[in-house]
Amino acid sequence: MGTGIMTITVDPIATLPPQPLLSRYAECSMWLARYMERIENLARIIDITETFVRSGATEGWKAIIQINADDERFFKAHHQDSAEQVISFYVIERDNPTSIAGLAHAARENARSLRPIISVEMWAQLNVFTNFIRDLKAGDIRPGEISTLCAKIKEECQTHTGITEGTLYRDQVSVFYNIGRFLERADQITRLIDIKYHTLLPSEAGVGSEVDISQWSALLRSAAGYHAYRRVMAGDIRPSSVIGFLLKSAAFPRSLATNLRLVHNGLTQLRRDYRLLASSNILERVEHLSAVLESQTAAQIIVNGLHEFCDWIQSELQKVQNEIAQAFWPTEPVVAKSIWPMAPLEPLPAFTSQTQSQS
Repeated sequence: MGTGIMTITVDPIATLPPQPLLSRYAECSMWLARYMERIENLARIIDITETFVRSGATEGWKAIIQINADDERFFKAHHQDSAEQVISFYVIERDNPTSIAGLAHAARENARSLRPIISVEMWAQLNVFTNFIRDLKAGDIRPGEISTLCAKIKEECQTHTGITEGTLYRDQVSVFYNIGRFLERADQITRLIDIKYHTLLPSEAGVGSEVDISQWSALLRSAAGYHAYRRVMAGDIRPSSVIGFLLKSAAFPRSLATNLRLVHNGLTQLRRDYRLLASSNILERVEHLSAVLESQTAAQIIVNGLHEFCDWIQSELQKVQNEIAQAFWPTEPVVAKSIWPMAPLEPLPAFTSQTQSQS
């Protein structure tokens, strides 16, 4: 045995405290996630609408315009809600900020602001994806071929999600990114349900018919939940069961309940791990939303008005987004009361907030 003094080495990486994050990085990471998730969900909605129209629904394409509250913008540029014009409006028209082309451009601009933060792989894949969308022409979006295109868009969005999961550094940026992703998923699942239940089959005469069942099955496939649903409900395709699964399942990744829980986890992580105490008040609103959802069965939600419930959820999620923006990238200067490390900071400068929203 030697008699020398053993040197205790300390891993310098493990002892580093969390580094402060610029507000614009937090904002851009959240909106990058929201736009990419929104593109994927818009592709899902277009795909399922094409399926519904093929099975006999007459107001299918108009439903997309109504659910996204785009009536004024659409009819300002188009005279009728035909399949060709609605698909063009939501896929390739760059003047429309809610189109896939507009959202892809916005996602890339946010990624460009995050260039010092994100990986080379993320940036390269986003550029390839944006160029692919930008090069789409009218001949690429014919109704008979739109399902193939939507499948390609969904695949590219999921590739982005996978690369981000594997390469984005786990600090505040990744937390804000995930909050944005789960907030958007929570919003979009209510829009997907609304497409089927409120607009496409308003007459009770068709409820339970073969067409009705095939549409509910298509809705589950569109939400990537068909096989997960069959695992727990077998062949029981009833409206209340499907809606209950999409809204209240604690295990399905795209359900409203799951994503509210994940948003709550992200806000809690900001408060606990990074001392961003402004998230406390926002947590209360998310907890209230979860409590309202948990207190009702799917059948009660349908009886009380499913469309109204979806509208209310979307409105509350918009308030959550606004409160996050006001807390972490306000338009007015604020003084940080407590942030890691505990030494007081200088008042934060005012940033120009992005005017990004659902419409």
